[in-house]
Amino acid sequence: MIIDHPLLGPRDAAEFVYKGDASLIHRPDWQADDAAAAFHEYGYLRDNPAGLHRELWFHEQGDRSWLVVTRDTTTHEITKVELARDVARTEGRSK
Repeated sequence: MIIDHPLLGPRDAAEFVYKGDASLIHRPDWQADDAAAAFHEYGYLRDNPAGLHRELWFHEQGDRSWLVVTRDTTTHEITKVELARDVARTEGRSK
């Protein structure tokens, strides 16, 4: 599988480590009243969809960047690759 890195161009997927659902970008507030329940859900509960899915990948054997990869889990076709920091900023996270 080839991942088209937004900065470095096409790279073999062997350079990357799959880290899970892209929703992991949205860490819960550790000071919230329901922090324990929120972190339990964040850390342990995941969907396992068939079809189009946004995933978090780490470029371990490269520039060590984090990517959000939109991939069809049934065909492995990658339709979009974005830097995770850009996705987080677009979705309202400043850091």
